[in-house]
Amino acid sequence: MPQRDSRALWELLMLEGFQAGLAWITVLRKRQAFRTAFKGFEPAKVARFTEKEIARLLADPGIIRSRAKIEATIAGAQHFEEMRRSGEDFAAWLWGIVGGKPIQNTGPMPVQTPLAAEMSKALKKRGFKFVGPVIVYAFMQAAGMVNDHSPDCFRRKAVMK
Repeated sequence: MPQRDSRALWELLMLEGFQAGLAWITVLRKRQAFRTAFKGFEPAKVARFTEKEIARLLADPGIIRSRAKIEATIAGAQHFEEMRRSGEDFAAWLWGIVGGKPIQNTGPMPVQTPLAAEMSKALKKRGFKFVGPVIVYAFMQAAGMVNDHSPDCFRRKAVMK
């Protein structure tokens, strides 16, 4: 379903980054542990994490303990906060890239699209990491920016509205 809350979108994007190279079920099973470890995915709190918090996260068996992904999440929080301080709304910025409403796809489900590549490039330009076009397309699906539900799925019509 379309998600328009900036904090929730940032959380989804960070979790998609943690999923890179792994099965999505791994992240889903650890989602609550991630929320606890990353202080509810409150960007203002995560942006202030220090090496002490990184060490704590690397020792936490409840999450995916990748230094690169942890550091990317902290940096992502800092970029999110830079946008907020400059008056930019993360959700409005992301939704602006897709034209403000969910894209209604039909046919085979792609793993990436030119629009996902565009969003990926825009995120990378702002300093975000683990945001390649495949990760970004999965994020766009999870955030309801693209409607890849099959025609007979009850969610397809709900997302179209």
